[in-house]
Amino acid sequence: MSAAPIKVLVIDDEPPIRKLLRMGLTTQGYEILEASNGKIALEKLVEEPALIILDLGLPDVQGHELLRTIRARNEGVPIVVLSSRGDEAGKVQALDLGADDYLTKPFGMDELLARLRAALRHQLQVQGERPVFRTGDLSVDLVRRIVKVGERDVKLSPKEYDLLRVLVQHAGKVLTHRFLLRELWDELTDAQYLRVYVRQLRQKIEADPERPQYVLTETGIGYRLKAGD
Repeated sequence: MSAAPIKVLVIDDEPPIRKLLRMGLTTQGYEILEASNGKIALEKLVEEPALIILDLGLPDVQGHELLRTIRARNEGVPIVVLSSRGDEAGKVQALDLGADDYLTKPFGMDELLARLRAALRHQLQVQGERPVFRTGDLSVDLVRRIVKVGERDVKLSPKEYDLLRVLVQHAGKVLTHRFLLRELWDELTDAQYLRVYVRQLRQKIEADPERPQYVLTETGIGYRLKAGD
């Protein structure tokens, strides 16, 4: 008996975008629910989608308000936001409101599928957090607090480890500067502190800190740890 297909709710007022997503995702085995506005989207939530793709530019409701409402009703469902190119502030606000990731229009289907897989994987990780996280040659044992690159032990300061732990807990998800500062320092608001520790962490875990493979920069927004294997 085959597993039920994963339901994806697509919230977008543009019929060509919905058609593109329906065709691209259906061929990958996803079941598609569609909503052309916020009102229909909220009605579709009763069908319990496993993942939501949300366009911020809707005709009847502000996209960020809809995101806030969805999060209030369902804390766990992964949400990938579609946004216009250059809308940096909008992306940051969406991520701070609980979106898991964002894509800028126009986007490639392969990239979208990769982001959806990462968002679903992150949700599973949160539900049953694995004690050992691996991506590429990097492994992080969250129970024993052991960090390795290949066979090499990596010695981190307490704050560097705390930064890596938060990134691991949200691997594959974009974390804003504000979120990371709040998680690590409570009162600090200067992103320069964060940049210093990210730089130090990269020096210890990246083969080439100037071209990082693990701790990736989302320009103007924050950082993302490469999703786990």
